[in-house]
Amino acid sequence: MKQTSIRTALALIAVAATTCLAPAQAQGSWPDKPVTLVVPYSAGGPTDVVARVLAVPMGKSLGQTVVVENTVGAGGTLAGARVARSKPDGYTVLFQHMGMATAPALYKKLTFDPLKDFDYIGQVMDVPMTLLSRKDLPVANFQELLAYMKKNGDKVSMAHAGIGAVSQLCALLFTSQVGVTPTQVPYKGAGPALNDLMGGQVDVLCDQTTSTGPVIKDGTRVKVFGVTTPQRLASFPNLPTLDEQGLKGFDVKVWHGMYVAKGTPKEHIGKINAALRAALQDDNVKTRLAELSSEIVSPDKVTPESLQKQLQSEMVKWDKVIKAANVQAE
Repeated sequence: MKQTSIRTALALIAVAATTCLAPAQAQGSWPDKPVTLVVPYSAGGPTDVVARVLAVPMGKSLGQTVVVENTVGAGGTLAGARVARSKPDGYTVLFQHMGMATAPALYKKLTFDPLKDFDYIGQVMDVPMTLLSRKDLPVANFQELLAYMKKNGDKVSMAHAGIGAVSQLCALLFTSQVGVTPTQVPYKGAGPALNDLMGGQVDVLCDQTTSTGPVIKDGTRVKVFGVTTPQRLASFPNLPTLDEQGLKGFDVKVWHGMYVAKGTPKEHIGKINAALRAALQDDNVKTRLAELSSEIVSPDKVTPESLQKQLQSEMVKWDKVIKAANVQAE
């Protein structure tokens, strides 16, 4: 009897211990399958490249594979709609740039609300932009470029990568601030626009350093007039900003953030955020982003609150610019 009682007592203790541990184990089990990182643009493009650089170290932190999925179309809004409609469990994450803030002004029939349909993970990195011209444009500096554009008006051609592209947005803000009226020339992507600039078919282009960096370093195929951010770039320390050359307050950068569907558990958001923070401290990630002339944001910006604030302010900023230019995407 005594031996049976001991066995019974031990069994009861084991059951009690299992019962107490079960909730903790359940809470700590997420994620228990791969996480999908949705990219709104084509494989091989700047945003896709960064997503794939981040996916590996984020997967290590989460203990699951992070799979990059390219959901392309409608200026990135198809990807936004896909994540907004996904199950709010944290397994589907959107990696999007400033297009998240410009979509409401550009698309009349947008099927999601950037402010109401998402929870936020945090800001990730910024890609500065640069102002370039064809090599044989008869100007030597930024002030001469402004004078040339004001004198020649719509005879000057300014290329961009299509309606809603960051290069078009930069062009719209630039022309509105300096009071010039060049002819806007849309292309199907940044590559063709830059190629025609180098070939002398168009006069001016404003685009991100992930595209223009190698050409600037080459130094023989275009003229470069400045950086569109308030601070100079570590990768091009001798390149002045437009702000310091007289265009005060001019600030355009391709900022990036991560989002999940509204209602995602805070614990899951916290784990994704922690994985993102760890990835941004990874030496390989730092090296690859530096090679792309991209700048990792400070740790205080890798928060849901910071991303929400950035999105709200950028929506206000670009809504005014886009509506003033009467630009509408289909």
